[in-house]
Amino acid sequence: MEKIATIESRFAELGALLEHTGGDYQRANELAKERADIEPVVSMAVEFRKLTKQIEEAQALEDSADGDLRELALLELETLRPKAEQLEKSLKSLLVPRDPRDDRNVIVEIRAGTGGDEAGLFAAELFRCYSRYAERKKWPVEIMSQNETGIGGFKEIIFLVKGKGAYSRLKFESGVHRVQRVPVTESSGRIHTSTITVAVLAEVDEIDIQIPESDIKIDIYRSAGAGGQNVQKNSTAVRLTHFPTGIVVACQDERSQLQNRLRALSILRARLYDLEVLKRQSDLETARRSQVGSGERSEKIRTYNFPQSRVTDHRINMSQFNIATILDGEIDVFIDELSIRQETERLAATGLDDEE
Repeated sequence: MEKIATIESRFAELGALLEHTGGDYQRANELAKERADIEPVVSMAVEFRKLTKQIEEAQALEDSADGDLRELALLELETLRPKAEQLEKSLKSLLVPRDPRDDRNVIVEIRAGTGGDEAGLFAAELFRCYSRYAERKKWPVEIMSQNETGIGGFKEIIFLVKGKGAYSRLKFESGVHRVQRVPVTESSGRIHTSTITVAVLAEVDEIDIQIPESDIKIDIYRSAGAGGQNVQKNSTAVRLTHFPTGIVVACQDERSQLQNRLRALSILRARLYDLEVLKRQSDLETARRSQVGSGERSEKIRTYNFPQSRVTDHRINMSQFNIATILDGEIDVFIDELSIRQETERLAATGLDDEE
């Protein structure tokens, strides 16, 4: 309640400040955004206090000599207490600091690992899975860069998913995905194991990450992929090398050099932002580890076993035996559980868990 009181005080202060911005629209927008961000906490706190008062009034009548009043009080408590408990949980959740990236668009990078062509084919299946998932959420998908294997697979594909909350859901897909199945080219029927790496990065603005021109080397070259005569004849492909980190980003799918350069810069900013966030998390990390895994790129997070039609998420020890449905984009069954586990861990880490 002390945290809520502080937020309510700030909410009132922001209301007063908004009345005296003096025509400074940028300042007004900043204040309005901050106020809108904390308004749900203030509204919920008012409702919680109202419910608490009603419960106290009903409890005072529990020992009433009037049998009818006592019965009415008990009936009211049966209704009010579950509502208060649910509201308290919701309030605690709102009080936990959110990941500022959660509402952002995401850049998803899928790369074939061990397994050769088989890994490339599964990379294409994962891309379709995420595309179908985004389609159900009504989130547009834009391919930013791709490197095909020639048999319908991808050595690498990078794409943008646009939608409020896209990062909050797809961030759980970051890590190593393992596939076990008999490849089409395997005549002896032996099961092969391949791996695919998925990186999920929040899209960031130029304001968030500023990259000095002196830190980048830009190479322009002819595209090696499909795209028509314009791409083949002109040098439109762009490769950026970031000297401080050694990160290299190449884009060749757009028809103009400018478009490819903008795409490459967007990917580079996202990777640099992700590196900075990971560094901060590492610096602040305590003995308490997340129940949903460390999120490291090398961590094996999920196995797709085709012979058993089984998909297992190793972070939460959950298996589903409907691999075709999962690969058709029905991955919320895992994401929902991972989100709940993460929320529980966040509450515990801030001392707002139910055990307190």
